[in-house]
Amino acid sequence: MSEPNPFGGRITHLSPEEVRAGLEDGTILLVDVREPNEIQAERIPGAAIMPLSAFDPAALPDPEGRRLVFSCRSGQRSQRAAAIAQSVGLPYEEHMRGGIIGWRQAGFVVDQG
Repeated sequence: MSEPNPFGGRITHLSPEEVRAGLEDGTILLVDVREPNEIQAERIPGAAIMPLSAFDPAALPDPEGRRLVFSCRSGQRSQRAAAIAQSVGLPYEEHMRGGIIGWRQAGFVVDQG
């Protein structure tokens, strides 16, 4: 369910379980907005990388019919990324609640640097 995003626009919170299911069935494109040093340490397999510090909504990958979902460490930067994307007219409002921390807490695999 969509709700106001504290950073502007709207946000829909997805659980790590929902995101994992979407990655597995090919319906979600996950975009990780953490910084390069964080991604070198660990990352969610299959996630596209676009650090928030260099975030350019025009450079987002084409989701090719999939749902584009943002993720980060804990769920704050991903909401900012969604707000930035929406500010230029893109329809992306989904993010993974809890970020990679929530992903690990759910028991899901991460790739280690």
